Amino acid sequence: MPIQIIRQDITRVRCDAIVNTSNESLIPGGGVDLAIHTAAGPKLLSACEKLNGCELGQAKITPAFYLPCKYVIHTVGPVWQGGGSGERALLESCYTKSLQLAKKYRCKTVAFPLISSGVYGYPKDRVLDVAMRCIGEFLEDHEMTVYIVIYDRASFALSEKLTSDIVSCIDDRYVEEHDEFFPRISRRPRFEAAKNFRRPMEEESKCKSRAESDFCRIPDTAPAPAFPSLSLEEMLGQIDESFSEMLLRKIDESGMKDSECYKKANIDRKLFSKIRSDKHYKPSKPTVLAFAVALELPLDETKDMLMKAGFALSRSNKFDIIIEFFIEHGKYDMYEINETLFAFDQPLLGA
Repeated sequence: MPIQIIRQDITRVRCDAIVNTSNESLIPGGGVDLAIHTAAGPKLLSACEKLNGCELGQAKITPAFYLPCKYVIHTVGPVWQGGGSGERALLESCYTKSLQLAKKYRCKTVAFPLISSGVYGYPKDRVLDVAMRCIGEFLEDHEMTVYIVIYDRASFALSEKLTSDIVSCIDDRYVEEHDEFFPRISRRPRFEAAKNFRRPMEEESKCKSRAESDFCRIPDTAPAPAFPSLSLEEMLGQIDESFSEMLLRKIDESGMKDSECYKKANIDRKLFSKIRSDKHYKPSKPTVLAFAVALELPLDETKDMLMKAGFALSRSNKFDIIIEFFIEHGKYDMYEINETLFAFDQPLLGA
């Protein structure tokens, strides 16, 4: 997956380069900067002293010394002053310049902290949004895996309205899922519902006097079998299109190039090549949903694509409810969806 949000100590991430949020002198201060210098050893300070500082919004590179990576990219982020002093443009420059430097040094994997989110006071949710979008735009034209490293999940928060909407949606749909077998007494304690539940034969005898009741309604005939009077060979001959076949068909119908679709889905090229070359490829559920979001499929087509891969959306699963919430509301912003999944401790799309 090209962009991954992980909870980790950045000094322990194994990759080609990690990004250090530094100051203009490149002399270690506190927070992430001090942690990286401590883990790298005194040679990192000596290397930084030879760089003659770094301007705000720019980036410079040194060896990583004792860190489990090759390079440290040092960038100077803005101090938060309320958002009206050009902070966002400077923060975007930090991410872009660092990525360009990583590419120049042929890095295939890079780990970023939330730049300026510590003592510089930039709100973490806003930094994450800038990071996701800058990195996403860069990866549209470059092959690289980028980790966004968040040390303290508890300090990360979504907007109050989105959080409220998601929590409400999860609550409502859990209730629907768990109470759907008892429609007349939903939200009562489960033991009370069980006490009032009658066996089907007993309930059928009551139906004559209240035939309009949904609870009592009994079908006159059983549904017809899916393959009436067919042999096994004939049934197998009517097999539906696979996930891979449906995906490729939908990409063609959308007018997208393959590369546009898999990058928008946060899927790497190697995985997409496997899917394209094997019509029986079995993807993970996050992969299927990543493509559904990238193609902006409506809910019914999303469910169809999931079914072809052997999955379904469940209202007993927070991950599924969050995805369904965004699709129902016509919100196909991969960055916002993954930020929300991360905030609710769920797997990200594209994994």
